Amino acid sequence: MTEQSVILVTGATGNVGRQVVSQLVGTRAALRALARDPDSAGLPDGIEVVRGDLSDPGTLEACLDGVDTVFLVWPFLTAEAAPAVLEVAAKHARRIVYLSSMGVRDDLEEQADPINQFHADLERLIEESGLERTFLRSHTFATNALWWAPQIRADGVVREPYGAAARPVTHERNIAAVAARVLTSDGHGGATYRLTGPQVLTQVEQVHIIGEAIGRALRFDGTGAGHDHGGRDHRNAGAHVPRMGARPRRRLPPARRVAGPRGHVC
Repeated sequence: MTEQSVILVTGATGNVGRQVVSQLVGTRAALRALARDPDSAGLPDGIEVVRGDLSDPGTLEACLDGVDTVFLVWPFLTAEAAPAVLEVAAKHARRIVYLSSMGVRDDLEEQADPINQFHADLERLIEESGLERTFLRSHTFATNALWWAPQIRADGVVREPYGAAARPVTHERNIAAVAARVLTSDGHGGATYRLTGPQVLTQVEQVHIIGEAIGRALRFDGTGAGHDHGGRDHRNAGAHVPRMGARPRRRLPPARRVAGPRGHVC
């Protein structure tokens, strides 16, 4: 990339997009952030914040003027509006970096659930757009645990099914570090990167870690009212969160690594 390359970050006020903006500050790339309401975006001083809405492609023409690369976070649950957005993007930009999902299966035409389906649909549409592309397929966001905050504040009990469900939870700062590296360097065209956290953690273990961090004894209850979605495994129902020393945490096998501009690695 040249010093004059302009990067447009969509979703700039969201959990990942805000981190991407923060990590791009100080790089050689010119940075532009897309927001529905620039006045309330709350982004770092000196950032060019432009008014635009992915649900209204007509608002994107001026936002994309002079842009080389787009970081795309898709905020909708279907890809219905994507063709019009990508058509506008292709008029201006050279490449696109799309935040996708680890759950997308390349060997399936129809994905197993609606969320992975719209991500797969977006990937296909981007492939067909003619833009140079890079897909960042991320696993579970760390901020998803904030869904438990009201329950933790109330009585220290997290009521969810599937306590044994294990995922390599990924912090948004690390996702953004990879995105920032890809956005500011060459050689990523056509690549698909799978982003995970360093450890595979069950939901029970996540609750334990939160308890340690806030200095409270928390409990995971897999039988909570309103969470019985038939067929789920309730073997951890009502379990007190065990000590983490009960079994070693599983570490992921080595994968292709992309270091962020501040040394973060996923």
